[in-house]
Amino acid sequence: MIGILDYGMGNLHSVASALKRLGVDGLVSSKQSHLEETDGLILPGVGAFKDAMNLLHADGHVEFIKDYAKRKPLLGICLGMQLLFNESEEHGLTEGLELLPGRVRRFPAGGYKVPHMGWNELIVYQPQAPLIKHLKADYAYFVHSYYVETEDKSLLIATADYGIEVPAIVGRGKVFGTQFHPEKSGEFGLNLLSHFCQLSERGVIYDAIYHLSRH
Repeated sequence: MIGILDYGMGNLHSVASALKRLGVDGLVSSKQSHLEETDGLILPGVGAFKDAMNLLHADGHVEFIKDYAKRKPLLGICLGMQLLFNESEEHGLTEGLELLPGRVRRFPAGGYKVPHMGWNELIVYQPQAPLIKHLKADYAYFVHSYYVETEDKSLLIATADYGIEVPAIVGRGKVFGTQFHPEKSGEFGLNLLSHFCQLSERGVIYDAIYHLSRH
């Protein structure tokens, strides 16, 4: 079972529909006691960083997410990925979940059109990362006006070029994020979600079975 946190600012329907297409049981809920029983948690997000963090704090979700990520896989999508980082400068400086090091910044003026909207090619840095292992690099669908800036390049699983290097897939330990919408990114996006679900439900057993099936 994969949980989807409903905190009032998520693309819940499209993510839940994608899981259903994969044959995965998804639980959309705002109740921590229910989400605690899931194997992995998806943190979606559409809108402003400050508003999202205010809602997470108001409902007591911040500490729940931090604790969950210590024990089980967590995937942030779009704004949900940005929330994983230290802070954002959107509408004034706001602290994030601080699960990954970095700051969310607006695209620089005078560059490409903002928001970064549409399909863009992924540049993979870590093809063996569990979220995309054995997947062919492809295009993904982006919609965002802010991007993550981090000095820790070990977090970068894949990036996209939009005048600057945009972190597109990040990860460390059990914490993952995609700046793009995997549920809107065709076969590649669905396969990425499938990997997250299988890693959540089976862990290293899934990885071992996958290797055995290829030999």
